[in-house]
Amino acid sequence: MEVKFLDLKRINDSFEPMLTDAVKNVINSGWYIGGTAVRNFEDEFAKYVSTKYCVTVGNGLDALKLVLTAWKETYKWSGEDEVILPANTFVATALAVSQAGLTPVFCEASSTDALIDVFDLEKRITSRTKAIIPVHLYGQTCNMDAIISIAHQYNLKVLEDACQAHGAVYHCASGEIRRAGALGDAAAFSFYPGKNLGALGDGGCITTNDAELAQVIRFMANYGQRTKYVHTHKGLNSRLDEVQAAILSVKLSRLDTDNERRRQIAMQYYCGINNPNIDLFAKPVYDDSHVFHVYVVKCSHRDELLAYLLEKGIETLIHYPIPIHKQKAYAEYSAVSLPETEILQSQILSIPISPVMDDSEVKYVIECMNGFLNSVMNITSICSLNR
Repeated sequence: MEVKFLDLKRINDSFEPMLTDAVKNVINSGWYIGGTAVRNFEDEFAKYVSTKYCVTVGNGLDALKLVLTAWKETYKWSGEDEVILPANTFVATALAVSQAGLTPVFCEASSTDALIDVFDLEKRITSRTKAIIPVHLYGQTCNMDAIISIAHQYNLKVLEDACQAHGAVYHCASGEIRRAGALGDAAAFSFYPGKNLGALGDGGCITTNDAELAQVIRFMANYGQRTKYVHTHKGLNSRLDEVQAAILSVKLSRLDTDNERRRQIAMQYYCGINNPNIDLFAKPVYDDSHVFHVYVVKCSHRDELLAYLLEKGIETLIHYPIPIHKQKAYAEYSAVSLPETEILQSQILSIPISPVMDDSEVKYVIECMNGFLNSVMNITSICSLNR
């Protein structure tokens, strides 16, 4: 059996003929940028997340960058002012800070869930710290009660990186239940095709309850113009087009159902994978707090496991093999020591999960994962004989 890591064609085929009809409607409308489809999706997604505003942009990186840039201009932050973020995330989180002209400060990941370590986060706050970016990595919400409490204590902004958490829910200590994207001062989403809510190209958005921030971002994303040819900001061209907006509206209607299927598969993995060479992250306390954008395991023989699964026809990926502070692009941070993050990124492996996987594929992945024990024993024996 062959099991793809993520079969995008199969996913998109499951939305037909609605996707084709939506694209045809846009083509026939004669309006392709900033029209009805974009406005409709923004209203729908804001309502879904439960925020007052949703501003669509070109991609998730721009979403993060535009929020930070708007705050920098509004509050007169300098280039020496700092934004704290986890090193265990996709590089776009750090790029947004750098491109906004601010200074990234990297902190540790928690060994239990790979999310931002709130204890290490607080230790890294200085007089220059202005914002925190908690990343809802892999589709699970961060400890937002603790993060928001820290932010209030030090008067910091909170920008959720929700690019992997479409539909994830957070259970607040107060008993309130809120979605990712409605927990901080603002949030950034990506609609890259592989996301739980994915377009057929790049796309992104910002959600917030801050009317002024939403307005400034809307201007900045459209060349910095408030009215046509009147430019009040040094903006950029970062707009979601009508075709992508129409596609996202179709997919949004099934997001909760698809996320529930991801959770069902994840529970099969939790219950079925039983191999002393493979560690699983802890199950989320609340089922709906995790949408399993990816399902990640840990293995000290990670490279051997990857090769073994590939031989069995199972595609895997590593999210992410090199922590940001060890990337060449951020060479100035190479001396930073984040041991937990570095251990994690030498062990983590993402195995297939998607709403269109059937139970036979899931069962096959579990069987192969459990069969890895003998493979490792053979590798160890061969290495011992060769010494």
